[in-house]
Amino acid sequence: MEPSFAPALGRGLILGSLLFASLGAIVAALAAYRADDEALRWARRLAYAFAGSAIAANLLMVRSLLVHDFSVSYVAEVGSRATPVYFTIVSLWASLDGSILFWSGVLAVYVAAWVASVGDQWRAWAAWSLAVLLAIAVFFAFITASIANPFEAMVPVPPDGPGPNPLLQNHWLMAIHPPTLYLGYVGMAVPYAMMAGALLAGRLDSGWMGPIRTWMMIPWTFLTVGIVLGGWWSYEVLGWGGAWAWDPVENASFHPWLTGTAFLHSLMLLQRRGTARDWTLVLGLSTFLLTLVGTFMTRSGVFNSVHSFTQSDIGPVFLVFIGIVLTASVILLATRSHVLDAWDAEPAMPPAPVSRETMILLQNALFTVFTFTVLLGTLYPLVTEALEDRRVSVGEPYFDRWALPIGLGIVFLMGVGPALPWGRARPEALRDRLGIPGTAAVLTTVACLAFGIDKPITLLTLALCGFASVANIRELTTPILARRRAHGTGWIASAVAVVQRGRRRTGSVIAHLGVVAAVIALAMSKAYRIEEDVHLQRGESMSFVGFDLRFISGEERPQAHRTSWVATFDATRNGETIRLEPKSNLYPRQREPVFTPAVHPMFTGDLYLSLIELPADRESVVLRAIWMPAMWLLWICAPIIALGALIAAWPERRRSTP
Repeated sequence: MEPSFAPALGRGLILGSLLFASLGAIVAALAAYRADDEALRWARRLAYAFAGSAIAANLLMVRSLLVHDFSVSYVAEVGSRATPVYFTIVSLWASLDGSILFWSGVLAVYVAAWVASVGDQWRAWAAWSLAVLLAIAVFFAFITASIANPFEAMVPVPPDGPGPNPLLQNHWLMAIHPPTLYLGYVGMAVPYAMMAGALLAGRLDSGWMGPIRTWMMIPWTFLTVGIVLGGWWSYEVLGWGGAWAWDPVENASFHPWLTGTAFLHSLMLLQRRGTARDWTLVLGLSTFLLTLVGTFMTRSGVFNSVHSFTQSDIGPVFLVFIGIVLTASVILLATRSHVLDAWDAEPAMPPAPVSRETMILLQNALFTVFTFTVLLGTLYPLVTEALEDRRVSVGEPYFDRWALPIGLGIVFLMGVGPALPWGRARPEALRDRLGIPGTAAVLTTVACLAFGIDKPITLLTLALCGFASVANIRELTTPILARRRAHGTGWIASAVAVVQRGRRRTGSVIAHLGVVAAVIALAMSKAYRIEEDVHLQRGESMSFVGFDLRFISGEERPQAHRTSWVATFDATRNGETIRLEPKSNLYPRQREPVFTPAVHPMFTGDLYLSLIELPADRESVVLRAIWMPAMWLLWICAPIIALGALIAAWPERRRSTP
């Protein structure tokens, strides 16, 4: 096979994106410094040119993968003629160089979308923000053009490739989970650039805080959905019957989610009461920094994880960039935050001890402690090995010990906060607003005991979830009832009017309910999980949580990219039989098989079957049967939270500031 045009064209597109981003960052900075509208227009054109080049490079790589152009180094690394088209496209982000290229492509989409949305508005901030955003783009374009270049030419051209990692072509979720997570990670660069732009401009008022909130909400929503999809992938592919294991790379996505959530709450406090401005900026800037730390964890190879890539030269370069961003952020906060004081609309008033703003501050404190605790447990083994040349491990007990009290505190405040008014609360108002949620917590406890849920921690968790749910539902329904009484309109018309007038309140309440659903699922599945390993001969059966599980047969099913050995089980309960087929998949150039579990979801829980060993005679199996209660609540939390975020982020009125 002769070399093609793709390596040269791909390298040209990447170098073009680097050139356009570099020129754009310089021109945007000059436009901001000189208040030059013509220079700003040229900076926007260069931003679009960067976006076009980076997106075109990604499309070229997809085309190279699809036509099996093994003259491209990345295609030779992850491509294979036997890989189905579906997983061939997914291979774009299946390895290090492609993932960095994809990161640049996603950043390009964000840059183009942000420039288009800003237009000629907010000139006082836009130029500085665009300069910072394109400076970030320069780094990723540089990485793609140098040490992570996926368009290196292969000489001689190999006839075929090994295909992507078997774990990454074992489930359709790999086409959704990584891009969603990337949209969350990469998008955090936009609000970071906007906050840095505000500091450089010396202005931060309501005209700019609204767009900052919107552009934080967008990637935060993607990050939330991406984390849940990652748990679903783990549950459906890895065979251990869980969705979250405190894996270092799982934690890497959790860190910015925690600080991003705290930022959104703190920004609401800043917009509503004019308090915690500097703290809000710290949270927002830290969120992007933590996405960079997470990217370093995933792509440097310093952690051994199914999510991470191999060792590479990219780690030290990423550390340098993290250091630059951290230093620049600290300098900006230290030297420019006091300049913002002149632009405060009104002096900030200290919050009342019992008020919604105090609850938000307490919740922010818990989010911060949670972030620090998880970050410490994640990085401690790495730091210890680097400094003392010894390996230590920080496992699930450490994280659970801290996550439980902090998480329960957050759930409690998630119920108390919406129930309290802004400003000082009168005692009679407290009784009225907290009495019904408190009663709901008691009734939840009684109902749990009636159904045999009697473990103390689980009882406490579910009681707090009942409290938070009712408090948030009441926050949603009370204004609907009030409007219906005042105007005599129907339920639907009243609800639509309330949502239109209070999108942020409605969206936050819906998102809170999604978080409560996730907490219930995690509490129940951890406390009442049932697991049993058994060796079954063909035709033999076992009794498990009321099911009669019978091993019917096993057969080999060859496919183009793998060979699957499928074990067929019949699960019978109350006269109803369902068929489950866990698999053992063997991929070319892979010595060990990859097991794929079979999951039967039900309202009360999931019946989960996974093969853990295949004896040589193939007439028997070693089966792991797991019962996971209430797991469906974990999967529906993502669309619920996304719906709430969409409602909250939807602009009520478009404003412009010259």
